[in-house]
Amino acid sequence: MCWSATADLWAGVGISAVGVVSLVSVRRPGDVPLASLPLLLGVHQLVEAAVWHAGGGTGPAVLAWAAIALPLLPAWVPLGVLTAARPADRPRLLAPLAVGLAVAVLLARLLATRPVTAEIHGHTLRYAIDPPQAPLVLAGYLLSTVGALLLARDRLLRILGLLTGAGAAVCVLLWRTAFVSTWCALAATASLLLLAWVRRRRPVTTPDGFGTGRNPSAFQ
Repeated sequence: MCWSATADLWAGVGISAVGVVSLVSVRRPGDVPLASLPLLLGVHQLVEAAVWHAGGGTGPAVLAWAAIALPLLPAWVPLGVLTAARPADRPRLLAPLAVGLAVAVLLARLLATRPVTAEIHGHTLRYAIDPPQAPLVLAGYLLSTVGALLLARDRLLRILGLLTGAGAAVCVLLWRTAFVSTWCALAATASLLLLAWVRRRRPVTTPDGFGTGRNPSAFQ
């Protein structure tokens, strides 16, 4: 989320553009889920711009925002890390995916049975959903998203995991004080890192014009 409707709108447009470039740059089918994550984050910002314009409440934009943030991301991120990994590395990535799917099912059920509300509070939007066992759900959410990235062999994905974990902590502190919401800055930075990751994994082209089929640095 950003600090205003205008900020969310422009952040959504910019991050979505990065997402389109990221998808166009994909050369490995297994990279598609992670490569499409910037586009998903950009759409998320655009949806929140609609929430700002509606003045919060309980409309379709609020539900769409919650559907992306809550059930979708904890399943999408570990799945993307798993499909992008080498076969030998995939067994250790099954645990974050299993946790993410469990969290996603729990939160999806919650969205189906309870209303989600959004309230404008200063320069932030606050969403109320009140899941049962909230600390446990939060731990599972972080394990499935940040944890999956930290377990990746790829250096850029591990950096993304560190950045996401640290950035989320800072964003939450600022959000709780109702000073300003900076989630969109974190989403933009993450999207640029994912674009760099996608482009680095493209096959290396030799001077004679033939691709080697692999970029050795992509798996370091």
